[in-house]
Amino acid sequence: MNSTPTNRLHSLWLRMNSVDVATLVILAIYAALSISRLFFPQTPQSGLLLFLAVLAFGYFIVRGFLWAREHLLWSLRNRLVTAYIFIAVVPVLLLLTMAGLGAYLLYWQLGSYVLYTDMQERVERLSEVAATMATSYAIEAASGRRAAALALPEDQPTYLMAAMTELPGLEIETGKGEDLLRGPDGSAQKEFSGLVLNGDVLTMRAVVVRAVPSGRLVVSGSVPVTPALIDTLAPELGPIEFDVRRAKKSGLDQQVSVALNPQGYARVQQIATRGRAIPPAVNPFDKLITGIVVLEVLDRDRKPGEPESSRVFASFSTRPSLLNRRLFSPLGELGGAAATALLVVGAIFLVIEFASLVTGIVLTRTITTAVDDLYRATQHVQAGDLSFRVRVPHRDQLAALGDSFNSMMQSVSSLIEEQRQRQRLENELSIAQEVQQQLFPHALPKLPGVELEAVCRAARVVSGDYYDFIRVTPTHLAIALADISGKGISAALLMASLQAALRSDVLRYRDGQPSYNASQLNTAEIVSHLNRHLYRNTSDERYATMFFGVYDTQTRRLKYTNAGHLAPIYISGSRVERLETGGMVVGLFNDVPFAQGTIEIEPGGLLIAYSDGLIEPENVYGEEFGTERLIELAKRNQDASPHAIADAMMRAAEEWSGSQEQADDMTVVIARFPATQESNA
Repeated sequence: MNSTPTNRLHSLWLRMNSVDVATLVILAIYAALSISRLFFPQTPQSGLLLFLAVLAFGYFIVRGFLWAREHLLWSLRNRLVTAYIFIAVVPVLLLLTMAGLGAYLLYWQLGSYVLYTDMQERVERLSEVAATMATSYAIEAASGRRAAALALPEDQPTYLMAAMTELPGLEIETGKGEDLLRGPDGSAQKEFSGLVLNGDVLTMRAVVVRAVPSGRLVVSGSVPVTPALIDTLAPELGPIEFDVRRAKKSGLDQQVSVALNPQGYARVQQIATRGRAIPPAVNPFDKLITGIVVLEVLDRDRKPGEPESSRVFASFSTRPSLLNRRLFSPLGELGGAAATALLVVGAIFLVIEFASLVTGIVLTRTITTAVDDLYRATQHVQAGDLSFRVRVPHRDQLAALGDSFNSMMQSVSSLIEEQRQRQRLENELSIAQEVQQQLFPHALPKLPGVELEAVCRAARVVSGDYYDFIRVTPTHLAIALADISGKGISAALLMASLQAALRSDVLRYRDGQPSYNASQLNTAEIVSHLNRHLYRNTSDERYATMFFGVYDTQTRRLKYTNAGHLAPIYISGSRVERLETGGMVVGLFNDVPFAQGTIEIEPGGLLIAYSDGLIEPENVYGEEFGTERLIELAKRNQDASPHAIADAMMRAAEEWSGSQEQADDMTVVIARFPATQESNA
């Protein structure tokens, strides 16, 4: 299915539960009502709906956080990026925001200070002019002129002309403004200066009192607050506007500004500059600054005893570059250089921060890429692809981790391959074991006067020892025991070849042909044939030790040839005889002579043939079990059954070594010749 927006929305809708749907409906209703109020203000508001909308919004925030933590933050890259944002980016943004707010408030305060001080300078200038004129009038009055008749002459002196440049509309009067000299507590004051609101007119007033011979001389200076006056204030501030407001109710808190409580104030007068424009920004940081300053004003219409409730809100708009001229004016030409240096340092810091951010992102991608490669490698391993290797582009600890993963996977691949080879070998050994079990006699032959038993315990899965019983005729029994060089499959294969050749050669005498009469069977000739067969069909290092004998129940005679094998033991009463006649091992040399030995079997005799694994087990002192102990054990159990004798020998060898682990194959063949003519079951 294509991942279209419609499909994604449908999938999102299917994953939403009933609570999600309910909160979404609440937010939709609230949004619809809010939009309708923009066009239809009479639409009623619901406090309950607002409360439910806030709860729904908070619910979606929590749901969004949980979804982001489950999906977005699952990836290590997203986690590192998020951590880096919270550790580095967010603090820097907060610092920049605080710096921006601080700079804005600083320039706001600076602009307010400039406007306030310029206005105070105008008030002080007016007070200075009034005081100068009062002193001048007092001197003239002392010379005989009446102060009440004095007025500002038509030909204004240079002093007043200069003052009117700073104070447009300046008027000097005598005998007026004495009411402004009364303080809030009713006490008389010698001077007054400040802004005065008389009705709907805002003026700047200064009243000075001087003593004259005729009494007191009151001189009043007034300047109407007009656009012409405001134009003379702080040229660095750009447009300035005086908003004169008077409280509607008496007793209104004087600290509550019109911005916070506009309904509590009525606009009396609004005065603004004319022709002042805000210059364009000189740099990206030269943002517009809008500030406001509150000026005290004396309301002439205020009733006695009431607190002052009228205010003049002087607002202005400017740029930091304009205020910097005022701020750095004491430095002269160095002021611009200082401001420029400050901007350059700030720009350098921003570049460093940006470079740090890029470096952090690059390092984060390096880390997350390595982890992602390792994760993809584990996915390949999980899918069974052990040949996948992690890309190692760098030389760091993560690269070392990648190398370790690659080495581990190489080791795992090798171990799995070894395990596969071992399993294959075990399967082959299991097959070889099954084949070998087929080579051993499935049932012991039954001949009168002979009891047989044979036990072979392999040291490995497959034995290198071979034994066999071949009933040639009803009165002739062939007994074979061989120890193949080596162990495992190779020994088993050689044993199979030996068994096939031996049986093929011996069974020729079963047919009763004149040329192959069993009574004329020569063991040396049979062994010689086996020697040539092994020599010609095996490698040079392959050979076997072998004992081969043929017992005739009628003559009670045993013919045998021992080809390099441990000499079997014949025990009859106290007599012990070793069957050593024969020759060397078979398979090493081509033409090797072998001899045939003959032994008369007495009633009650016992024949024991064995491999070297039965007598070579060592005890904790390194002493072998040995042939003598085997003979003593056989003598003690001479009257027991062949099975009991074989079991006793195996158990004794194991107890001697004290370990269940065999160093070599252990094989024993027992032939017991009882005095009565009985055969083994």
